[in-house]
Amino acid sequence: MREIRAAICREFGAPLSVETVRLRPPGPGEVEVRLQACAICHSDIAYARGAWGGPLPAVYGHEAAGIVAAVGPGVQRVRPGESVVVTLIRSCGHCPSCAAGAPTICETQAVADSPLSLPDGTPVARGLETAAFAEAVVVDESQLVPVPPDLAPDVVALLACGVITGVGAAMNTARVRPGSSVVVIGAGGVGLNAVQGAVLCGAAHVIALDTEPEKLSDARAFGATAGVLATSERPDRDVKRLLGGRGADYVLVTVGAIAAYAGAMRFLAPGGAMVMVGMPASGQRAEYEPVIIAARNQKMLGSKMGEAVIARDIPLLVDLYRQGRLKLDELISNRYPLEQINEAIAGAASGRVRRNVLMLG
Repeated sequence: MREIRAAICREFGAPLSVETVRLRPPGPGEVEVRLQACAICHSDIAYARGAWGGPLPAVYGHEAAGIVAAVGPGVQRVRPGESVVVTLIRSCGHCPSCAAGAPTICETQAVADSPLSLPDGTPVARGLETAAFAEAVVVDESQLVPVPPDLAPDVVALLACGVITGVGAAMNTARVRPGSSVVVIGAGGVGLNAVQGAVLCGAAHVIALDTEPEKLSDARAFGATAGVLATSERPDRDVKRLLGGRGADYVLVTVGAIAAYAGAMRFLAPGGAMVMVGMPASGQRAEYEPVIIAARNQKMLGSKMGEAVIARDIPLLVDLYRQGRLKLDELISNRYPLEQINEAIAGAASGRVRRNVLMLG
């Protein structure tokens, strides 16, 4: 056991407290990573607010980058000293979903005992299978992808969730066709990456929808061809005017707001697909008329983590970044030390930043 600092959630909705915790060594198939950076994702905020329940005390954080410090028995994918992306995607590699190339919905992954505990021995839950609001983590080797050591760790951290989720929603789930039209609802961190993904797929029209004019300007900087205010009287008509009277081929909902889901189908053309990316709190519901969806031959597609296959997709994203075709540096709004995590979370929760990043070492 060794001692590290971590930001602990002891009560849902309360500020996190930076405390000393104990981290056990990696076991079979596990890796210890000394973290350098961890971005603040809205999923972490939702968990800390109690949106999806879970045991407490807990350490959240799952969008991270660092250096491999130690490996457990049997580890083959990484070695000490390597720079890695740390994700929440833990997969067994052999269940029906993994065998079909869908590790984000692995069916047989067992929840391992948390490697974290308080100094008195009280267990601390490993939130989102990662617990990266800390100086180090112990995770399964399947959650890691090596990256070039010259990449900045704050940039690398973004690849763990926000980028693969947004880009993957367009590339992997929607499979946006060249020349098609796409509406992205929400121009936050994930939404901007969905815009980038649609552009990379060759969409002719990429229209961002948000309540904030500044965020629509952001979306244009990331490749959107137009922006529409969600607060207008009939934003669906505004979109259709931009598309010559027709709806969009794809609508990507990147925010976990029920209002966004309730209105998303109004933007969709016959035969189009709505991709459900943002995650509302448990128990919230949106209503649709099945007869309209059936008669118009429309589709609803879930997209967890952009259906990423991290060993395939993260190296691709690194290449696109190096080629100047994927913006990553521009996604970072602010950088904070671990001690200022509550300030970083407050900024992220305001919806006025792209991504806040904790710099951990």
